[in-house]
Amino acid sequence: MIRLLQIEFIKLWNNRASRVLILSYFVLLTSIALVAAIKFDIGPIKFHLAEIGIFNFPYIWHFNTFVTAFFKLFLAIVIVSMMANEYSNKTIKQNLIDGLSKKEFILSKFLTVLSFALISTVFVFTVSLILGLIYSDYDELPIIFSDLEFVLAFFVKLVGFFSFCLFLGILVKRSAFALGFLILWQILEGITRGLIRWKLFDGDTTETIMGFFPLQSMFNLLKEPITRLEAVQTVADQVGEEISLNYQVHGYEILIVLGWTAIFIYLSYALLKKRDL
Repeated sequence: MIRLLQIEFIKLWNNRASRVLILSYFVLLTSIALVAAIKFDIGPIKFHLAEIGIFNFPYIWHFNTFVTAFFKLFLAIVIVSMMANEYSNKTIKQNLIDGLSKKEFILSKFLTVLSFALISTVFVFTVSLILGLIYSDYDELPIIFSDLEFVLAFFVKLVGFFSFCLFLGILVKRSAFALGFLILWQILEGITRGLIRWKLFDGDTTETIMGFFPLQSMFNLLKEPITRLEAVQTVADQVGEEISLNYQVHGYEILIVLGWTAIFIYLSYALLKKRDL
């Protein structure tokens, strides 16, 4: 498996566009630390983001994983481009001629997906831990290492999303069309939600059904954290509003995304096995 990973990373690193996108992605992940430096000091109005609690443990695990998950599109472009280059440069055919089986080829791509997700997760965990140790009001170990299920959910979300992108790259063969298909799928899920809500069920039932769709199931792993922030809760209480949402990561949500991951990898292999390269 090490050999398969080495082959993939050599290909990626020798591609200038992929190299720039990967480096840009990790620079953006690091940039979340710059949020701590944002200050507004206009007369009597003083505002410092780090002081409103976004870097408090354990809230930081939820906030940082939710925000950084939006940067995954950079690696999505790398993954679909990786597959497009295999077809356009005929390297996929050459790899198979050189003795790599189709199963090993898919395995090498999936290992790349896992590596991207794992490295991203470790990176976000490290940055969040450092920021929390600097800015959090709480430094007790049980508090620091509570709610780490959000980090696990972040990893599973990336694996699922990147596996979907890998499948689209194999299905469509061209990166621009694969990304277009990804956007189209997001639109179709939105239209489906509207139709189900309009014609069939109430809001709660509709959201339950949509939770089984690929992109929505991935989004559901990390709910929005803003309304969970203590400052927002305080403001809501002052105006007589009550915010009582369930922000936790549920085991069945992880299983749904893992199920889709297995389906995407299997379909990728089935497509490759069926095609005459």
